[in-house]
Amino acid sequence: MDALASFYAMHPLWVWLAVAAAFLAVEVGTGTGWLLWPAVSAALVGVLTLALPLGPPLEIALFAVLTIATTYLARRFLRPVLEGDAPDLNDPLLRLIGRDGQVLSTFENGLGRVFVDGKEWQARLEGDPPLPGQRVQVLGVDGATLTVRAF
Repeated sequence: MDALASFYAMHPLWVWLAVAAAFLAVEVGTGTGWLLWPAVSAALVGVLTLALPLGPPLEIALFAVLTIATTYLARRFLRPVLEGDAPDLNDPLLRLIGRDGQVLSTFENGLGRVFVDGKEWQARLEGDPPLPGQRVQVLGVDGATLTVRAF
């Protein structure tokens, strides 16, 4: 225990960087987004210990204040960026909305086949029936059926 205390007294930067690495490792493992900011705060405190001899109580208080501030600011200002109107990156079907395609067969009873994004899809028609070869735009996705409208 004395060795750890003397190491901390001589090299507080490395202790804080180890704390930051531990938070970052848990964040990478869980992917919650909540532990990224304590990791950043620990790294900032570590860098500040290079310039200022703060001492353990002040370093811990600074870490707590920075963690609260960075978490609040990230949730306040980054949430609108992360939760914008863009489709979910992990859902390739939602990325089809707004794409153009081509009609492959005539629509019968409102259903037909279209070619969109390099694949053939079943499509439900909204509006006037297009002819084969005519361009359509994807309006929505319901399962594996696209809702399309002719240009």
